[in-house]
Amino acid sequence: MLEKLFKLSEHKTTVKTEIIAGITTFLTMAYIIFVNPSILSATGMDEGSVFVATCLAAAVGCFIMGVVANYPIAQAPGMGLNAFFTYSVVLGMGYTWQVALAAVFVSGVLFILLSLFKIREWIINSIPMSLRTGISAGIGLFLAFIALQNAQIVVDNPATLVSVGDFTSLPTILAAVGFFLTIALVYRGVTGAVMIAILATTVLGIIFGDVQWHGVMSMPPSMAPTFLKLDFSHIFEVGMISVVFAFLFVDLFDTAGTLVGVAQKADLIGEDGKIPRLNKALLADSTATSIGALLGTSNTTSYVESTAGVAAGGRTGLTAVVVGILFLLALFFSPLAGMIPAYATAGALFYVAILMLSGLVNIDWHDLTEAAPVVVTCLLMPLTYSIAEGIVLGFISYTAIKVLSGKGREISASVWVMSAIFVAKLIFA
Repeated sequence: MLEKLFKLSEHKTTVKTEIIAGITTFLTMAYIIFVNPSILSATGMDEGSVFVATCLAAAVGCFIMGVVANYPIAQAPGMGLNAFFTYSVVLGMGYTWQVALAAVFVSGVLFILLSLFKIREWIINSIPMSLRTGISAGIGLFLAFIALQNAQIVVDNPATLVSVGDFTSLPTILAAVGFFLTIALVYRGVTGAVMIAILATTVLGIIFGDVQWHGVMSMPPSMAPTFLKLDFSHIFEVGMISVVFAFLFVDLFDTAGTLVGVAQKADLIGEDGKIPRLNKALLADSTATSIGALLGTSNTTSYVESTAGVAAGGRTGLTAVVVGILFLLALFFSPLAGMIPAYATAGALFYVAILMLSGLVNIDWHDLTEAAPVVVTCLLMPLTYSIAEGIVLGFISYTAIKVLSGKGREISASVWVMSAIFVAKLIFA
């Protein structure tokens, strides 16, 4: 049955290899089980319910990706997207988390339509690489800023907006230890490095009396606080339309980049340079996002950590299915997830930020018309505390700079359209 479903021999792999690859991938991305509830609970969402929604959305995404698309790519609620959900849409713009969930659901449905009608390729191919890189790097800086706040290294200051915290406080010291440990373990190639660092930091918190022990295993918490709690009453407001677009846009490029990267690593790209079954993979991602919103979590996306499983030999969807099964088993570890303090996940956030900033090396810094919009996008995301505003101002600055520099012909039709929409949003929102 497995041979018929996943074509194991055709991909020169075995059940044992796929299982090992699945376990490897899960260990490298299991930190999201702890980090996602921690971030989303800041909106007022029930942390236990978000924990269950995280595990279930990840499992659903992995099963669809594995069975329908037959790719060794795991899915879970995405980093950056959960930060946008919490700090931009809810805490920044003042919408309730129920409205934000509705925006996530709509973005998932739009993503499904874009995939079905193959509009996705037109959008991705017509957006300048510099803007794509700027968006990714900007989200990285935003995550780094959140990490520094969680670590209490950066604190608010009425005179200067921000200031340095107390480096002698226990949360700050343990957050620093967690970050150093994360980087060291990743550099040494330790499987599950990020999760190990989070758990080690939490254990230190317990030892020093800052974290209360609640046990390790129990029955899963109730999903009732977040299940089907979507509020569509504000979905057609101008401000909310830009939020839906931001969810869609970030998820679109995050997924596309991950699919290309993992497919290259697994040698799954066809001779024509295209990824086979690409639309099926995109449908898996978008469907999981919509289902995740109904369960009570932010956008579900493909994880670049899937490359760890590919490196371990994973070549088919069986790898993703194994990851999905492990996420279901993780449902019984909610007490452990509930003990994780914010500073224990700060190191993981900062590590992800480093990965997202690495793409800046590909920017042509000698061409100011390309570099300037990237800097605008990168800096305004954390400084306005809004991923959406960073995207909006990045597109507008790209168009304005190109036109005034005499390079208007380099602007694609889609960038013109989106820039016009964003200008209207700033004027009428």
